[in-house]
Amino acid sequence: MTQDALQTKGRPGPARPAARPLTILVMGVSGCGKSSVGAALALALDLPFLEGDALHPPENIARMAAGIALTDADRRGWLDSIADRLDQARRAGAGLIVACSALKRRYRDRLRAAAPDLRLLYLAGSPDLIRARLAGRTGHFMPPGLLDSQFAALEPPTPDEHPLMADIARPVAEIVVGAASLWRPAAG
Repeated sequence: MTQDALQTKGRPGPARPAARPLTILVMGVSGCGKSSVGAALALALDLPFLEGDALHPPENIARMAAGIALTDADRRGWLDSIADRLDQARRAGAGLIVACSALKRRYRDRLRAAAPDLRLLYLAGSPDLIRARLAGRTGHFMPPGLLDSQFAALEPPTPDEHPLMADIARPVAEIVVGAASLWRPAAG
């Protein structure tokens, strides 16, 4: 994907100083490809990858598996766990790529409090495309029936958050090449 195939909202923000670790949040509703894009981007940028779903407490997973949408209170501890991992990476001077829905602005603000230089890669797609992806997905605790609740909760990033938006109709490899070309540290 060329850089022009990705969209930035607002100004792209200042270039990342070489001394600061690169932290990226790959966000969007369930089924948009956060895990696939995040893992591939981590490989492309030689950074560790954190699957945010792995930090859900068993109670959250059970609720979602039962078709019950999580509340803000349900998500609080989970977001705190992700923020703790971002803070640990920042304190260690290490970069990190995290896949996390981060559907609401206040969730992203919580994560940014732990990693002030957090970059956003927002994976956007139509409900029909995502619904089709979820229908074909196996082995995941999030049932397709909760997609509507995800879209209802979604507060897309605003220009002041300087998100990079990628259309999920594009292949994962194109999204990754485009994002990596923008965020790869400069040589030398």
